[in-house]
Amino acid sequence: MSQRRASNGYRAVSAHRVRNGRATISSRDLPEEVAVAFVYNGTTQAVMMATPCDLVDFGRGFTRTEGWGEVDGVEVVTHDHGIELRMWLPEDRVTEMDQRRRASAGPVGCGLCGIDSLEQAVRAVPPVASDLALNPLDVTQAMAALRAGQALHDQTRAVHAAGFYDPKQGLTDIREDVGRHNALDKLIGAVPDCTAGAIVLTSRVSVEMVQKSAMAGASIILAVSAPTTLAVATAQAAGMTLAALARDDTFEIFTHPNRIQTNEVSDVA
Repeated sequence: MSQRRASNGYRAVSAHRVRNGRATISSRDLPEEVAVAFVYNGTTQAVMMATPCDLVDFGRGFTRTEGWGEVDGVEVVTHDHGIELRMWLPEDRVTEMDQRRRASAGPVGCGLCGIDSLEQAVRAVPPVASDLALNPLDVTQAMAALRAGQALHDQTRAVHAAGFYDPKQGLTDIREDVGRHNALDKLIGAVPDCTAGAIVLTSRVSVEMVQKSAMAGASIILAVSAPTTLAVATAQAAGMTLAALARDDTFEIFTHPNRIQTNEVSDVA
């Protein structure tokens, strides 16, 4: 185990802020994101990606909303890959949990503790290799085309979109869903080869969005909202270019800025 500092939920990350094609070095506070394992009486029941503050409240509230009642205390235990919330319930409640866990379709942990589940949640992704290059106009056009193509959002005002931008063809594919992860999965299923273009997102960029994009071979992610600190670290390690907060002619590049060609980069005092 390692000691994790007390978190206020965010951390400063350096970025290249691009406006009108010119880039400057800046800093931005981004939300932290860590894997949190819910461990009841020694057994992992779920792993969530969450902001690492108010975790005792998180454990108690999750337990209540799942219908399992009140826990007898919450112990917050930190590891290299995340945090365990160790909680205790009457044995009849734990038996009910185990039955539900066996019936669930997704992986929920090692059955003994949260450590293996935490490592799986923040798993490394294969590095991407691409000579794809965009310019600031590509970013502006990709974001505008994604917004213009959101037919379901225009009808409902309640869904996210993921698109694929090829600098030679423009935005070639769009998929929508109430869940941002679902929209991205749909897009990856629709595009046979994601290496020739950029993934474009209407949502914030969590670590899962980076993991999914990297597994599809995409080397650039463009997003309208901010990434989390873990998403930035994962994109950096995978060799991916992550640009976000793309509005009009302004956006910020958090990792591998060489794939987006700007006029110049200068330090800001």
